[in-house]
Amino acid sequence: MSVQTARRLFNTEEYHRMAAAGILCEDDRVELLQGEIVEMSPIGSRHVACVNRLTQRFSTLLGKRAIVSVQNPVLLGEFSEPEPDLALLRWRDDFYGEALPRAEDVLLLVEVAQSSVETDREVKMALYAQAGVVEVWLVDLEVEQVEVFRVPEGASYGEVQGFGRGQSVSAEAFPEAVLAVEEMIG
Repeated sequence: MSVQTARRLFNTEEYHRMAAAGILCEDDRVELLQGEIVEMSPIGSRHVACVNRLTQRFSTLLGKRAIVSVQNPVLLGEFSEPEPDLALLRWRDDFYGEALPRAEDVLLLVEVAQSSVETDREVKMALYAQAGVVEVWLVDLEVEQVEVFRVPEGASYGEVQGFGRGQSVSAEAFPEAVLAVEEMIG
């Protein structure tokens, strides 16, 4: 005899209530993806360095033209609140203190992957596309490549392009802010 179990999905309101009640702690490395609370992969030193380089570079290049948000939540509908490694957000004087940013506030999301590349590519890209996030970069530290996803169409992106060492990339929202792949991957 086999036991069938139903999965219980959580919405963002329940997710926040769990944090307020202490069920989820600030130090818990989790995010809400499609109603499921998913444990995030540990962050290694190469990952940290990549995020730090991107943060410094974008902050220098963009100044007050965008908010550089690092490993903070983005609200993508009722059942998803991922925490991308970096987000370039439309400038708001309250720095999103009144409400979390949503897909329409995002100019660019960046996911840095060392051991999580399959989840990022298969799960998160579909989620970002469905929400209408206009551009996502996946920095794959293992193969030393940056994949750029643009033109969301349903659960995928209509335009996907890879960049390697010796190449540069810029976000569509800031074409003058050019970053060499080496600057990102080290």
